[in-house]
Amino acid sequence: MSKEEQTPSESEWKIMEVLWESGRPLTSAEVIQRMRGDSHMTQKMIRVLMNRLVQKGLLGYEVDADDSRVYHYTPLRSREDCLKEKSQRFADSYFSGNKPLAATNAMAALLQSFDLTDEQLEELEEILRKKRLASPSSKNKKG
Repeated sequence: MSKEEQTPSESEWKIMEVLWESGRPLTSAEVIQRMRGDSHMTQKMIRVLMNRLVQKGLLGYEVDADDSRVYHYTPLRSREDCLKEKSQRFADSYFSGNKPLAATNAMAALLQSFDLTDEQLEELEEILRKKRLASPSSKNKKG
């Protein structure tokens, strides 16, 4: 399976959100119940998408001890890991070329698209400070 196929689609992401937020394994019926009103997806479509997520290795399941027709689903990848991968794919696909330049262009485009509060800007500055400290190039510099 290609890397592209291992990230959740927009509809699959909604299912993953339900499972991430639950903090515990859920049956497909529980996922459907929690998505009621939040989505235009049918029960059948939700089950199909959950099966795709299992095939992609994003969901795992255990068969119910009392009823072998019931599966309890658990996310196998964190929201943060999936978000990081989707962000990388976004930068690569819309800002192709030199990877570091693609990341810079993607971040610049996103920053210019939103009005940010001082608090949000400070939070972004802190993220950049931490990233700079964790960067291999900063560890090689003497100063």
